Amino acid sequence: MRLKEALGHIQNCLALANIDEAALEAELLLRYALGYNRLEFFFNHDLEISDKEYLSLQALLERRLSGEPLAYITGQREFYKLDFIVNSNVLIPRPESEHLVDKAIELAHSVPAPIIADIGTGSGAIAIALAVNLSSSKIYAVDISPEALGVARANAARHAVTPRISFIHGNLLDSVPEAVDILIANLPYVKSCDCINSPEPHMALDGGDEGLDVIKCLCNALPNKLRPGGSVLLEIGSGQAANVVRLLQSSLPAAHIITIKDLAGIERVVWGQL
Repeated sequence: MRLKEALGHIQNCLALANIDEAALEAELLLRYALGYNRLEFFFNHDLEISDKEYLSLQALLERRLSGEPLAYITGQREFYKLDFIVNSNVLIPRPESEHLVDKAIELAHSVPAPIIADIGTGSGAIAIALAVNLSSSKIYAVDISPEALGVARANAARHAVTPRISFIHGNLLDSVPEAVDILIANLPYVKSCDCINSPEPHMALDGGDEGLDVIKCLCNALPNKLRPGGSVLLEIGSGQAANVVRLLQSSLPAAHIITIKDLAGIERVVWGQL
């Protein structure tokens, strides 16, 4: 079978299973199975693939059709134009979270040597993207899962930013050793009923009955954790903006609070600034 025929077969199988972006996922599965980069893949469409390669490809396809995320199959995910190691111990980084990074970088440019805390760091994608783009920053990356922190440390080493990130095993703000200029949190905000069958770690998804339990705990702990003029950036789910704004107003009554929409027009980030 030629590579282009295998590509069509995989794409058709994924499309029949109602998997979004079937064409892209088919290409990524094939490239992973054959060890090709994008350029090699493009120039080898007429290449005959061996029976062994086809069997390996079929095994990967079956894993994807069973519901295993592509990122867990390939072991990597791109975020903020950087490649990250991911596995079933961490949430898969989403493009929506790049809005947090964009805003944090904008804010950091007005602060000399900013101190930043990334709460619920998971794979470390947010903290590492900030470290790569903000060379003068000091960053704390906190997670309650030691397994997730292991992945985050591996990613920091991969991108050569380990010396500028302090990885902390702890719960929310309890272990952050000082007040910070920017506090970022992509915490669990999915309703419990909506994440029962998810292959991703429930600890990173499950926000309780309304999806706000963990965010509420963080908001309650915010006083004295921000330096004068400091900001908090919270990623939220669709329809949660009004409730999260109220939580922040209650915790930081002197803060100026606005929401930031993602590319789909959904209020995705709540930003509060002292």
